[in-house]
Amino acid sequence: MPPRLRPTRLEYVVDGVRLRTQLSAAALEASGDDAAQRKAALEILKAALFRGRMIAKERLENGAGGIETARLISGVTDEVITALWDFTTVHVFRARNPTEGERLALMAVGGYGRGTLAPFSDIDLLFVRPYKQTAHAESVIEYMLYALWDLGFKVGHASRTIEECIKLSREDFTIRTSILEARRLAGDQKLADELIRRFQNEVVKGTGAEFVAAKLRERDERHARAGASRYMVEPNIKEGKGGLRDLNTLFWIAQYLHPGQSIEKVMQLEMFERREVRAFIQAFDFLWAVRAHLHFTTGRPEERLTFDLQPELARRMGYGDRADNPAVERFMRRYFLIAKEVGALTRVFAAKLEAERVKVAPKGISRLLPARRPKRKPLDEPGFHEISGRLNIDSPEIFEHDPVNLLRMFKIADERNLDLHPDAFTAATRSLPLITSAVRRDRHASKVFVSILAHGRDPQRTLTLMTEAGVLGRYLPEFGRIVAQMQFNMYHSYTVDEHTLRAVGVIADIAAGRFAEDHPLSTAIMPLIADREALYLAMLLHDTGKGGAGGQEKAGARAARSACERLGLERSKIELVAWLVEHHLVMSDYAQKRDISDPRTVTDFAQIVETPERLRLLLVLTTADIRAVGPGVWNGWKGQLMRELYGATEAVFRGGRGSDSAAALRRYHENLAYDARVRVGKADPASEAWADAMEDAYFSAFTDDEVLAHAALSRRAGNGAAAEGRVRADRNAAEVVVAAIDRQRLFVDLAAAITGAGANVVGARVFTSRAGQALDVFYVQDVTGQPYGADNARSLTRLIESLEAAARGEPVQREARRSADLGRAAAFSITPAVMLDNEASETSTVVEASGRDRPGLLAALARTIADAGLSILSAHIDGYGARAVDAFYVTGPDGGKLADARRGNALKAALLAALTDADQDQGRNANLQRARASVAR
Repeated sequence: MPPRLRPTRLEYVVDGVRLRTQLSAAALEASGDDAAQRKAALEILKAALFRGRMIAKERLENGAGGIETARLISGVTDEVITALWDFTTVHVFRARNPTEGERLALMAVGGYGRGTLAPFSDIDLLFVRPYKQTAHAESVIEYMLYALWDLGFKVGHASRTIEECIKLSREDFTIRTSILEARRLAGDQKLADELIRRFQNEVVKGTGAEFVAAKLRERDERHARAGASRYMVEPNIKEGKGGLRDLNTLFWIAQYLHPGQSIEKVMQLEMFERREVRAFIQAFDFLWAVRAHLHFTTGRPEERLTFDLQPELARRMGYGDRADNPAVERFMRRYFLIAKEVGALTRVFAAKLEAERVKVAPKGISRLLPARRPKRKPLDEPGFHEISGRLNIDSPEIFEHDPVNLLRMFKIADERNLDLHPDAFTAATRSLPLITSAVRRDRHASKVFVSILAHGRDPQRTLTLMTEAGVLGRYLPEFGRIVAQMQFNMYHSYTVDEHTLRAVGVIADIAAGRFAEDHPLSTAIMPLIADREALYLAMLLHDTGKGGAGGQEKAGARAARSACERLGLERSKIELVAWLVEHHLVMSDYAQKRDISDPRTVTDFAQIVETPERLRLLLVLTTADIRAVGPGVWNGWKGQLMRELYGATEAVFRGGRGSDSAAALRRYHENLAYDARVRVGKADPASEAWADAMEDAYFSAFTDDEVLAHAALSRRAGNGAAAEGRVRADRNAAEVVVAAIDRQRLFVDLAAAITGAGANVVGARVFTSRAGQALDVFYVQDVTGQPYGADNARSLTRLIESLEAAARGEPVQREARRSADLGRAAAFSITPAVMLDNEASETSTVVEASGRDRPGLLAALARTIADAGLSILSAHIDGYGARAVDAFYVTGPDGGKLADARRGNALKAALLAALTDADQDQGRNANLQRARASVAR
């Protein structure tokens, strides 16, 4: 990082005296020509403003602090606005002997009033007049505002009397907060002083509790709008949880409760330790630096740290790559640690307010303390008591006496469903050094911890509190290493630790039956799991290997084994947890990237899993892991694939250890198919012949109603083609089914038709009957990730018509390829890869291609495979943010595997060329820094 620059003096950046001299000279030179006067003044002011901003930008890029930059920009803005005021009131609308009614004061309010300003922030101005508006005041205000707009400012403004300011402040907390930070810029000093005096006496005095409650309620609502987690990987640095607005809320409360004292004075109270004061200043400085860089980088008031901006900001702030730790991930981890620190500081501040009996921390976080002093309710736990529905400690000495109490406190709060008192939280944070290696190996501590994790009422909430306090990362260093860790890809919505804790919460919800509709199989098998502690431990530790040597899975298994040994668990449990961590991605890989109807897929998977107990554990673990990645990642399509794989593997295990796995699987599919054919024949005799011709594996993928619908569609197709579609909200996609006579390049033509309609394939199933009729099922979304046709039924109808035409072999109407604007995805550098596997299937070659996702990628890959003379038997589509992973089961012209190495290499080269085509155009973000996309999942 660049060395820190010393603050500069404002007059070295913008000389106010010289600026006013230039304006006066320009006014005299163009005397009598109002338009020329105004034009000359604006040019002078624009030049001063531009110079000030450019100096601030240059200093920021060379190591100046964020607060210094914000104050410098505010100072430059002050000079420009006050110089404009002087020019307006002296040279344009001069009142040589102003009457009482012509008095006017210009005040900065809101964030600008605080004296800190981001490069492209709005400026809030208040024109204060003694009573009703006069023609002179109106002219001055109008001239000023038009000039400021012409200078490029976005101005929030109001013109009010003191009486109006007082009245509105009482009614509206937003106005009250803006005037709380008011400072005079220019004009009548007495008017400005009178407003501040009356505001303090008539509005602020005696209303502290009311203001605190309103500000905290406002904060909660803001968090709900911006995203309740401070660990969302594209955070809003101003409005998000742990951002600047949270720190500003502390400023406002401090100013309100301690009028006349600066925040620096308030922070020096004995309630705050020196470390906490330093952390507060560092957090504020870092966040302001990030915000200033964001504005300068985008040239607009951008407050969201999106993926396409993160690598560029990491570069500008001096972060570099270190081994396997990319610069962008180092920068973002710093951001999330700061956000975590802001949360801790907020709790310390809440403790101070509690001591002053101003507020209570809620179940909503903003109800007020009763007038009388709340009573302490003793508990049967030595050293702890309940107060106002929250758990508190008698004294921080209970942690010194027995450090296990640092864990026990959270267990008690969970068992009794109590919030944690800010005093207790603060004391825990300050007592972290007491958690030593001896405490980590203490059997009592281990028992308390495992009880919280695997047997607690709400493990996600409790573990989140422990993480916020720093206790979890201190007690479990393996977890501590992933706290605030971010993976630079578009797949994950949260940091690694937040994702992990959410996944633990999903398991708890499955165990409680709250996800019976979304996850029926996981809910049904949860009572059959013999070792729930192993399941919860594996979930907590499953991502601890990210960034580790040897790959995520191997490093994670090592970390899990080390953590479990330190916890003193029995050897069998240690090995089970380590196995689950090492294989936590296996089930999703086999379900989503392989053909479950191929016996080799299931037998290979069964050989890895080995036991029904591991299969049950892996299903619940995988379900929770995927669901906790982010909104919309889990859907019914993935659930169906997982259930199919689970059912087929369970059938292999039921066949017995010594039995032939392929034979057991064949019997499983035969039995399912036989029962389904009988039911279909009874329901619709006309469908019986079609059902008899379909392959056995088909019936494990669809319900009886779906089978009957497919049979009717196939009869309608006859020797031609037919298609139908419907929106499937449970799968967050439209399901489109095509029945047609099978032929070469059928799948290619269908995929091209889907691309031509502007749809994106997120899943596909391909079946061929013994009568030579193909049944292809596609799950498609629109460009926004919503089910295709959900908002426009006509578009789904047009897609069906296009698919029918494509299935008949008619030319597909393709849209002209437009230059793609990759948007946020442009920040990711994605290396394409192609793998050919002749061992994954007995009859086919598996071709797996991964690279940057784009509309039409599936069609391009399928066309390339068909051009190589290969037939596609099945296709399996998966994606991880900006990276697509598509797998195809293919055979050569002779119906066998692709065994010729030369043809295999040619296919690889052609597929890599198709994948690379997606990365050629970077759209509007080509000038920004890029970074390698994380492949960790």
